[in-house]
Amino acid sequence: MTLAGTEIIPEYVFVDDGSTDHTLAELQALHREHTKTVHYRSFSRNFGKESALLAGLQATTGDYVAVMDVDLQDPPELLPKMLKMIEAEDYDCVGTVQRERRGQSRVRAFLSTSFYRVINRISGVHIEPNARDYRLMTRQFVDTVIELPEFNRFSKGLFSWVGFKTTYLAYESQPRAAGTTHWSLRQLFAYSIEGIIDFSDVPLKLATWVGSGSCLLSLVGLIIVMVRALTVGGSAAGWPSLVVIMLLIGGIQLFCLGILGQYISKIYLETKHRPQYLVREER
Repeated sequence: MTLAGTEIIPEYVFVDDGSTDHTLAELQALHREHTKTVHYRSFSRNFGKESALLAGLQATTGDYVAVMDVDLQDPPELLPKMLKMIEAEDYDCVGTVQRERRGQSRVRAFLSTSFYRVINRISGVHIEPNARDYRLMTRQFVDTVIELPEFNRFSKGLFSWVGFKTTYLAYESQPRAAGTTHWSLRQLFAYSIEGIIDFSDVPLKLATWVGSGSCLLSLVGLIIVMVRALTVGGSAAGWPSLVVIMLLIGGIQLFCLGILGQYISKIYLETKHRPQYLVREER
């Protein structure tokens, strides 16, 4: 939205993230009807939420930018209050937080709460629990977020990392206007892992601690075996226990390599310098 004196001139930017339904046709019709105020970007394929969010921010030109999901779970009636807080209280960003998660299973709610607890304990950046992407930001705030060059993006973390004066409004979650979510538990878990890796090196330290603890236990076990052999004599055969110990140590090694591999994969993607998204059509 752009301020022209006391008048607010809204501008709408829709991002079509490689949809396979009639979304693009609807956006084309809206643009023909409202050429100056309705714009869209349609991707060549599905690039994911983070790419779509970045594309939308990059396409905006207004003094203030609001991010909203099209399922209408984000109440538009909050926007005047958010704008008033930015203008009257000099905030750079007004975000939103859900008081409760209607229509969400207890398992998902528990996992979501646990994620915020974990990432806020191990990360140097505080991420507001249950924060939505729905927020109103100043032009300076948006430009700063856009300038961040990383390929692996976790927007909630980036919004917090850039700082500026930010506050949050709590609201009751709204039911979807239509459709169902395409986010499975597996996808949400992978997204959570990505956020943790992007904003914390604690998993790498954990691998070091686990490896060090394993070496220490092995050293203690070696000393016990040597002392027993010198004082009592040879020990009885214990193939089952030996196999279990070998599997345990092998599992620890693979666990640590897996953590290291996650970070290396992030580096690999960053060094490719591929674009975040490809636009098939834009108006």
